Amino acid sequence: MGWWQVNADTLAGSRFVVSAFAETFAAVKLLHTGVAAHPGEDAWLRAHLPGYRERLAADPVTASLIRAGLGRNWIADFLTPTPRDGERFDEAVTRVRAARPADVRAHLRVSLAGELPPALDRDDLAERAARLLEYVWDAAVRPSWERRRRVLEADVAARTARVGRGGWAAVLDSLRPGTRWLGENRFQVNPHAYPPREVSGAELLFVPVTPRTGWVSWEDGRERYAVVYPCTGVLAEDHRERAVPAALSALLGPARAGVLTLLGEGPLSTTQLVALTGQGLGSVGRHLRVLLDAGLVERRRAGRSVLYSRTAAGEALAGARRRTP
Repeated sequence: MGWWQVNADTLAGSRFVVSAFAETFAAVKLLHTGVAAHPGEDAWLRAHLPGYRERLAADPVTASLIRAGLGRNWIADFLTPTPRDGERFDEAVTRVRAARPADVRAHLRVSLAGELPPALDRDDLAERAARLLEYVWDAAVRPSWERRRRVLEADVAARTARVGRGGWAAVLDSLRPGTRWLGENRFQVNPHAYPPREVSGAELLFVPVTPRTGWVSWEDGRERYAVVYPCTGVLAEDHRERAVPAALSALLGPARAGVLTLLGEGPLSTTQLVALTGQGLGSVGRHLRVLLDAGLVERRRAGRSVLYSRTAAGEALAGARRRTP
């Protein structure tokens, strides 16, 4: 297993970061596999996979580059520059484009665990990768970026609240398959047999993406490390595809039941619920007021946000649909 040595000060100073570039690279990985994890992804793939495959069919060098760069157990480092807080997509892709040809080839040998195919023994691979990332961003991610960003922010809010309730160990154990807190300042980042790394004293970032994928990255100087992880279950799915239990919908009304269902994933703010449900701010506010008055949800302040979560009564009501008479 691969693990990082992380002292208490580094973990306490770690941050969650939303990255348009990470979301775009995760979209490339999803297009590469072509396998959806839920109905929202299936619809997205139907819309964008044909164009992506047509583009690669017309450019076999870039197609070979992406196959090599994604590898089996390791992604070529130049494809995944470590996210920076507040960095725009164009700023991040400039870092991909600036990778030195010798470094690109070395990274690809690592991801391939072998020698490069002759077709990739060339100096324009970083430029080709950057152009493909720009294509995926423009065609398949940017049109829905505002909704994606709000979903990612909702995940960050839920995880941050979980840190306050259960500590970092509970959050690290649930980031993605293969991550867990091992104790003694050790954080397992993946199930692969890689040498441990000393991360203490570096900047440690956690970066959510909506596709069900993830990876780790670090900068050459090793002063910044990142763990990219899939956004929490229901938050990653398109709200239009999310089913609300019929019995709960009949009792509370479909819109209000949808709000209560979403809160099962963790604390959310009014703004995040608006983004996830597609309802207006006034409607979400009214639903929350009714649920508060009924004792089904509670609220508390976290920084400048007010977060709503289900009470024990709300959990019992939402869970009643799973019981059989």
